[in-house]
Amino acid sequence: MLEISDRTDTPADFQLAVISLRQATIRDGVNITEIPSPDKIAKYSVALAANIGVDAHDNRSDQGTGRFVLLNSDEVQEGWGGQYRIICFAKSPLETDIGQDELITDVCWAWLEDALRSRGAAYTAEAGTITRIISQGYGSISGHSDHAELELRASWSPTDSNFSAHIEAWQDLLCMMSGLPPESGISRI
Repeated sequence: MLEISDRTDTPADFQLAVISLRQATIRDGVNITEIPSPDKIAKYSVALAANIGVDAHDNRSDQGTGRFVLLNSDEVQEGWGGQYRIICFAKSPLETDIGQDELITDVCWAWLEDALRSRGAAYTAEAGTITRIISQGYGSISGHSDHAELELRASWSPTDSNFSAHIEAWQDLLCMMSGLPPESGISRI
């Protein structure tokens, strides 16, 4: 069960946003925990980290990882188009031949849009980058096989108060990037 610390020293609307996050449904195999929030981007924020397929012994994920940050400002931010902004990061390993395909970045962005749409997450002002990484070993690790990763960095502004839909969409994106099958088992935060 994920616990997000109470924000009693924040405005009521941000406290409600945190309550909405707590109501998100999290699927089995996804480990989400609260992490320290950035303190210079916005006055109020909550940050979460996710790992897919976590190894119980070293708390390390070989399938995928991500970060989700909900930001809130007292005033409407011009670049945000509102008082709230979501920033997310998602990274997963890929098969090398898939990582070499230039179209995988378009596919990944479509996964994000599909996840937001399927969860009913209303948003505007979306922006982001997707990076394909191909690593090849040299020297003493030259015998290792090539390795590929896909990284997404994105942000958008929620246009409603259903923040749980946004975290569920982010979770869906992480699972798609990690190659997990469609949702099978879920648990409440």
